[in-house]
Amino acid sequence: MKKIFLIYSLVFWSLAFSQDASKEKKLISRKHEIKIGGIKLLAGPIFEGTYEYIYSKDFTFGSSVLLNLNTDSDYSEDLSLTPFARFYFQESKEYGAYGFFVEGFAKYYSGKYVSIYIYNEEDEKKFSAAALGLSLGKKWVNNSGFVLELLVGVGRTIGNSNNAPEAVFRGDLNIGYRF
Repeated sequence: MKKIFLIYSLVFWSLAFSQDASKEKKLISRKHEIKIGGIKLLAGPIFEGTYEYIYSKDFTFGSSVLLNLNTDSDYSEDLSLTPFARFYFQESKEYGAYGFFVEGFAKYYSGKYVSIYIYNEEDEKKFSAAALGLSLGKKWVNNSGFVLELLVGVGRTIGNSNNAPEAVFRGDLNIGYRF
């Protein structure tokens, strides 16, 4: 009786561990993520969609597109395209491309810049410019592939655009899915 119980126990535990390994392998094989910026969408309404390709467990690259749905708002960007590259620094690598990360980005953006003068006069000027910057963030991924990401960064405008702001902000609370 003890031998039969021992055999059943070993078979049960081997099946249980093999199922966990297949779930991890399935999540590792997913190489694409799409995300939507939640805070800007609720506060703006400003839509920011992001695609990220998982090249390896520690390195990803992708692009974000921002579209201001209310151009009468005080937000200076109306449209932007932001390619980026990320390096992840997690201790456990069973999923890959999650945890704390550092991001380098380039940004092309256009919009309007409002200057306020001494006599409460406003002068609105349109611009388009490019920027380079760095971001820090943290990403969480669950077993089914849902993604939650917190991102904060800043960039410096480059080139000869007199109407563009000198610095740009990059950040949001992104919600998405890995497939």
